[in-house]
Amino acid sequence: SGRQVSSGYLPMPAWVASPVHRKLILAIVKARTNAGLTQRDLARKIRKTPSFVGKAESLERNLSVMEFLAIAQAIGTPPQEILRDVVADLPPEFEI
Repeated sequence: SGRQVSSGYLPMPAWVASPVHRKLILAIVKARTNAGLTQRDLARKIRKTPSFVGKAESLERNLSVMEFLAIAQAIGTPPQEILRDVVADLPPEFEI
């Protein structure tokens, strides 16, 4: 799947299909839910729309490093804790 253009479909960016990206998002969602926060709660804390959080969590949007750090802070979980399992399972090479 991808964005439709007149000649067909463009491939999805590599980060969308990346197991590393998926694992990071799952870790963020786990930290958010463990903190008892809804997507709406998190959006309010980071001064973004609920759509922003929803798109990030459904892999429709990539997060910048600054956005990730703001999310971790808003959740109340150290970023290194969120990243621990993601980094532990990094493949030797992966596409970005």
